[in-house]
Amino acid sequence: MRPTGFGGVLLQAGDTEYDAARTVFNAMVDRKPAMIARCESAADVQAAVRYGVENELELAVRAGGHAVTGAGVSDSGMVLDLRRMNSVQIDPFSRLARVGGGAIWRDLDRAGQRYCLLTTGARVPSAGVAGVTLGGGSGWLERKLGLSSDALISVELVTADGRLLIADETKNTELFWALHGGGGNFGVATSLTFRLTQVVTTTLALLVWPMAAGPSVLRAYRDLLEGAPEELGGGVMFLTAPRAGYVPEGLQGQPAVLAVAAYAGGVDEAREVFAPMYALAPEGQFIAELPYADLQAALDSPAGFRNYCSAEHLREFPDPAVLAFCDRAREMITPSPSQQVVLPWGGAVRRSAGDWPQAYRDAEWVAHPFGAWADPCTDAQAIRWVRDVCTDLEPWSTGQVYLNFIGYEGQDRVVAGFGAANYDRLARVKCEYDPENVFHLNQNIEPGWR
Repeated sequence: MRPTGFGGVLLQAGDTEYDAARTVFNAMVDRKPAMIARCESAADVQAAVRYGVENELELAVRAGGHAVTGAGVSDSGMVLDLRRMNSVQIDPFSRLARVGGGAIWRDLDRAGQRYCLLTTGARVPSAGVAGVTLGGGSGWLERKLGLSSDALISVELVTADGRLLIADETKNTELFWALHGGGGNFGVATSLTFRLTQVVTTTLALLVWPMAAGPSVLRAYRDLLEGAPEELGGGVMFLTAPRAGYVPEGLQGQPAVLAVAAYAGGVDEAREVFAPMYALAPEGQFIAELPYADLQAALDSPAGFRNYCSAEHLREFPDPAVLAFCDRAREMITPSPSQQVVLPWGGAVRRSAGDWPQAYRDAEWVAHPFGAWADPCTDAQAIRWVRDVCTDLEPWSTGQVYLNFIGYEGQDRVVAGFGAANYDRLARVKCEYDPENVFHLNQNIEPGWR
């Protein structure tokens, strides 16, 4: 039966496009929904939500499909597939962007590039704008611009009872607060409006060494960031060295350590700021001014692999933590697209924290092991490595966590993403807009949990 008022396309098992439409980024997830509703408008979303609730179908919301838990697809449920709602409208005079709920970061990055207008976006440009932003929104230029959600000024949302609401600083203000980190708990975002920042020039630098150089590279990077300008973003990661022109042939495909500078400025300034890293004589190097959308795509993660990830937020990164982090990197599956990353925070991430429900923003560093591998026989090894990275760093942990960086790790970790007081407040918002917990395939805030 077709939902009343639904003008999009419905897919079910046996339809030609069904299998492709149910596939998400994490190849470990293989779920078969009863129905996939390809929505083309907010009215389609309203009709699909009402139908799903009336027929007691578990609802999943799909845009980029990058959640490591596979939250964008439901076994025997109904998927609200928003990917056709991917429009981006830029007003260069007001510096505002209105973004469809199914857009991915590549859509927004490229639309704003014409005007040198941007906001912090996901490091993987095929990730969904809505999912990343509503969960907080970490990206390469966050030390300069803050998180993605800091630029969010309005959300159009379909609630569990099928209403279409606007949440901003004057309307549904408590809901607007909750949408700055509370994820998809409160409804389906059909459009988001951002205030953009003009950044005329961005520079990317990549310096690579064999894995054995890890301790020296990390200590130098840590010391550099203590006084670095906020224009410097990036991180250090252990990875399988890519087959790229800047990597020596003998290092390609081997375990390596990569220092990344994502710089809001020109190449000469970036090179000067990053001079302490150049002093370590990298075996391979790349530096160039790139359009922001190209910088964003430079270290993209490939789809089609099995994924598992987690994160630990650190109040400090002393030498013992550096050594523990480097030692554990030897257990990362190589060759593979896996990465063991440490990211610098501070700057606008901390300064713009305000009253938003994001308890983790005081961290100085974020360790983020991201496993991506092909062979199911190595599942246990990859998952153990990710967990061990975080366990090793617990002595320096703040105890909070950015929930977009992890899978489901229990309700205590969900609370740690917000802090207990914020969680209580979010639970009250949840009770108002989704008292039956219709939208629960997420880092779930349970109505009235406390």
